[in-house]
Formats: sequence, C-alpha cells, structure tokens
Amino acid sequence: MKALIQRVKRASVTIDNKLYSSVGFGMLVFLGVEKGDEKENAQKLADKLVNLRIFEDKNGKMNLSLKDVKGEMLIVSQFTLCGDCKKGTRPSFDKSAPPQTANELYEYFISLIKDYNITCKTGVFGAMMDVELINDGPVTFMVEK
Repeated sequence: MKALIQRVKRASVTIDNKLYSSVGFGMLVFLGVEKGDEKENAQKLADKLVNLRIFEDKNGKMNLSLKDVKGEMLIVSQFTLCGDCKKGTRPSFDKSAPPQTANELYEYFISLIKDYNITCKTGVFGAMMDVELINDGPVTFMVEK
C-alpha cells in the first residue's frame, strides 16, 4: 500500500464540475493499493499517517502530527501510484490490486482514519476527479506499508 501525502493549507475534489469534498489545514493522501495488500497494511499505514510528525511546532521544527494539530485529511484513491515506469515509456499497472480489492481496502483505510477522530473527506473510488490543493511548504512524502 502506497500513500503520497502532502501537507496542505486546503484541498478539494471536484467531480463533473461540482465540488464533491474539501478540507482545510491538514493532509492530502493519494492512496494506491497493490496486489498482496491486506487489512494489516491499511492499519499500519493509517497509524503511520495520523502520527507522522510533519507539522511545525512553535520553533518551526517538524515535530507535530496530524492528531496534534487537529488537522483534516482528504483521501483520494489513485491506482497510478502502483504504476511501474522502469521499462519502456508506457507504465505497467500489473502491481495494482484488482478494483474490488482496492476499493475494499480504500474504504477500510478511510474507516480507520475516522476511528482516530480525524475529520476525513474523500474522493470517489474510480471516478475522474479534479484535485486542487495549496501545498503547505511544500511538504510531500511517499509512505509505503
């Protein structure tokens, strides 16, 4: 399971020219589910992200977590994170989980984040989405579990 995370001032998802969801200060998570990923991967990733110290303390050091700053999280499914670009010029998606499995783990991951009492918004699994964000920093990390 892969997550490309960005610390944001705000982020939103628009579908068919209509605002679907938005968050304020917090984290945008692009989530990719690979073949072989299980609930344990989702649990480890959820725990890692809500506790990852990427927010600045009063001294300007990255020392606070999403929980500490009471930030929000926008979670967007993105199977292209599992794409392999090592060979040729066309990505291979052989490592991506089948859609049903990926959606089940995506929904499970969302439920885990909500269990941490994090304000959580989402995109729509499999939909064509316009994602807008104001990156805070910029601060961007790739996290794999």
